[in-house]
Amino acid sequence: MAIPHAQPGGIIDVRPLGTALESSQTSVLLKTDHLEVIRLVLPTGKEIAPHKARGEVTVHCLEGKVDFTVHDKTEPLTAGQLLYLLPGEIHSLKCLEAASLLVTLVLPPA
Repeated sequence: MAIPHAQPGGIIDVRPLGTALESSQTSVLLKTDHLEVIRLVLPTGKEIAPHKARGEVTVHCLEGKVDFTVHDKTEPLTAGQLLYLLPGEIHSLKCLEAASLLVTLVLPPA
């Protein structure tokens, strides 16, 4: 089931997916010129290669567990934890347990 993009003043449910996690897909919850909010759904073993974003980023682990690498240091990110990145910081991750992450990107003006 696709989640529609948020409308101003609208409410989006970002609670853990629980038993629906394995059948869910990544979805963009909100996208404007300066803000993007994504629910990133990852199966166990999925890796995301090193990359960077042009704006500030927060990554909030809603459920599951990932190894997150930034500044050449790898640490586990688990349910309830939040990570903040500056623009241009190279990062990568590996999913250790099926996970959903709430990723927020603050985009600078073009």
